Amino acid sequence: MAAMTKGERDQLLSLIKRRERVMKADARERSAKLLAEFDAQSAKIHHWDDDAVWSEVKAKAQIVIDNAKVTIAARCAELGIPAEFAPDIGMYWSGRGHNAVADRRTELRRAAKSKIEAMEVEAIAKIERHSLEAQTALIAHGLESETAKAFLENMSALEALMPPVEMGPIQQLVDAKLAERRLRYLN
Repeated sequence: MAAMTKGERDQLLSLIKRRERVMKADARERSAKLLAEFDAQSAKIHHWDDDAVWSEVKAKAQIVIDNAKVTIAARCAELGIPAEFAPDIGMYWSGRGHNAVADRRTELRRAAKSKIEAMEVEAIAKIERHSLEAQTALIAHGLESETAKAFLENMSALEALMPPVEMGPIQQLVDAKLAERRLRYLN
């Protein structure tokens, strides 16, 4: 690999940082679009006449309902029930299904928003990781002294800063807090 000049490295570093900012903004914009698309999807009302199959099914169901109304009316006449007090049967088309209930849409939106936020956080972490890797490679390419190269090699990794969580110490912590609460309750 041919050597880069300091000016070239500086220009590339500047470009990498600008790209990182733009990609993070793009991730936030994408999150907003995804949530808006979800809102539109959950608020969509599907009318029975939007689809040929639905129209056909509704027409067939209406015939059954109309026949049922005739049967109900005849039985009411036999029983002496006046028409204004007679039971009725009807057909109802729910164009939203469960999403017709505002609480359900709110619950779905909350879950979608949480998922989208997690996706955005993951995307931003990847963007920052790629940016860091590119910046590190550029800087490493320009390092000349062995001391600087050794320093770069010995920088701490995340795993060293955040070791795995062991079950034993967590259980001890929870048990200690539980014992403390019991003691306070007894006193």
